Amino acid sequence: MKKKYIAVVDYGMGNLMSVSKALASVYPDVRVTSSKSVINSADAVVLPGVGAFEDAVKHLNKKGISRIIKSNIDSGKPFLGICLGLQLLFTRSEENGTFEGFDVIKGTVKKFPAKIKLKVPQIGWNKIFIKQKSPMLKGIKDGSFVYFVHSYYGVPEDKSIISTETVYGVKFASSVCFDNVFASQFHPEKSQRVGLKILENFVELTKCS
Repeated sequence: MKKKYIAVVDYGMGNLMSVSKALASVYPDVRVTSSKSVINSADAVVLPGVGAFEDAVKHLNKKGISRIIKSNIDSGKPFLGICLGLQLLFTRSEENGTFEGFDVIKGTVKKFPAKIKLKVPQIGWNKIFIKQKSPMLKGIKDGSFVYFVHSYYGVPEDKSIISTETVYGVKFASSVCFDNVFASQFHPEKSQRVGLKILENFVELTKCS
């Protein structure tokens, strides 16, 4: 019987240690990898990320991982994107120009507007308001606090995929959920009890897949 494991994608830009440690606290076999075969054989895939959108796309394309991620999503495998790992799913980003993403989510990644008169990047705790019931949010209360570090946020064309919203000068999609994909602008691995519960929910989806 094939051993189940979760692959955390390593493309040289990610908070891999904190993500893998948090996942390992709720799942016995977590593998940080840039191997296409290891990603393909995993029972679930996690794409973390911090840094610039353009650099991330270049790293992923150079390693040949972009195509692998999209094919794994298309296969129906449970997928979790975190922070930049959410933004990369969008059609494009306006970070330091216009750059193409994976186009898994139709829409654009935009910067917080100057008119909000708040410190950018948003760093720290903020509330999530549940817009769509999701297995990933089982046991999570509306208005729970989670941890953010970001200057940009995704604007999906299809509003029905928005799982939670957050207000930081403007209202934005702080997570999305559709089919086998859940992706958050916030960091579950830094969000203490709430974040660990979300990761536990992801593990439950993985066990059922």
